[in-house]
Amino acid sequence: MPTPHLSLLLVNDDKALRTPMAAMLQGAGYGDIRCCDHDTAARELELRPPAVVISAGQQGLALASQARQLDERHDRYTYVILIDERPSSSLLDPSADFGVDDVISPAQLAGQLLPRVHAADRLSHTLQRLQLENRLLRDNLANLEQRNQVDAVTGLGNARYLQQRLEGSLRQIEARGGALCYLLIGLGNGENLLAEHGQAFYDELVHAVGRRLQQMVRPLDTLARLDEYHFVLLTLPADLQECAPSSFKRLFDGLNQKGFLSQAGVIDIQAGVALVGVDAAGLPLAPQQLQREAEQLLRSAYASGVVTAKRLAPKAK
Repeated sequence: MPTPHLSLLLVNDDKALRTPMAAMLQGAGYGDIRCCDHDTAARELELRPPAVVISAGQQGLALASQARQLDERHDRYTYVILIDERPSSSLLDPSADFGVDDVISPAQLAGQLLPRVHAADRLSHTLQRLQLENRLLRDNLANLEQRNQVDAVTGLGNARYLQQRLEGSLRQIEARGGALCYLLIGLGNGENLLAEHGQAFYDELVHAVGRRLQQMVRPLDTLARLDEYHFVLLTLPADLQECAPSSFKRLFDGLNQKGFLSQAGVIDIQAGVALVGVDAAGLPLAPQQLQREAEQLLRSAYASGVVTAKRLAPKAK
């Protein structure tokens, strides 16, 4: 059965042809039929997108191209039927990319118009449903990506999780006192190890590094994998004096003085640790500033081979 609300656009410069075509479709049960010439067809496509366009000749091909451009812009699909004397095999050739879905010869129009529109009716409904499902799927994937806070390799929090925890920690010490230690832990030879052994090996190594770090930090500390070559540890001591290299020497030694067993043998990593401390006197502070301070310190940490540290000065009153 026809879909009465299927939106049809008949485009033909000859009104004497448009009128009987519209009457035939109305008689078959279609109620949403618009008729226009090719000069106004583009405006009709923009004004209210039809589900099916029936057009003719070379101007119909140009209109099909316009319909496809609009489909791409608005994430929809318009079914295009072309009335043309040329062989359908050439007009429907995918390599030609004319944007036409079906072709009717003018000589067969009287007998073929309704069957072809009925087929377009069914296919249009399916295509529109698939378009909607694809949009919903993309939206769901985007929402999942926004909510995802877990690093797939290590199972630790990822950069998004870290950002959330860092912002919360800064708010906490501003409201309740205490201090924040931000440790940026870099794998100084990580890039070379990845290039030498490949991604699978490197993922295994990073997973092992993450496990060892978890064993060395306190349960209430925040540990996250920032990116391919960096981890971050957040701790909340009672006093800024605890944000000192000596407080984290065990962590530094635990990464650098004991190798990691892998399929390639025992692998030594060259870890650098940069420590930035701040308390309520140094706030307000943008998380990005804290991160930039740590990134600058990490370069010194690689060069010196020790934990490098900095306590941010109190804000001027």
